[in-house]
Amino acid sequence: MSSGSPGATRSCPHCRATILESADVCPSCRHHLRFAGPTAARDTRSRTEALRIEGVVQGPPRGSVEYTMVFTITNERGEEVAHQLVGVGALQHGDQRTFTVVVETVENR
Repeated sequence: MSSGSPGATRSCPHCRATILESADVCPSCRHHLRFAGPTAARDTRSRTEALRIEGVVQGPPRGSVEYTMVFTITNERGEEVAHQLVGVGALQHGDQRTFTVVVETVENR
């Protein structure tokens, strides 16, 4: 995508994650990004939490289980746009993990 267009991306200077060019804060490492200039503090664009899903996974009654967390994004035609392994792990009896997925939209003007 070209610079300045909706959906344009760049690398976070802190963690190197691919982020939106318009981001004031990196969603991966949560560092504040300073190259948005002095207008960033006055950013009045409308932000909406379009989707939030939260779920809890409990360890088994005995033994252990493994888990894999994968995100897949598809477009309106069902074509895969992104597919990423986010994390893996194991749960023992008594362990618990909470998984949260948040999609935030920002109005472009």
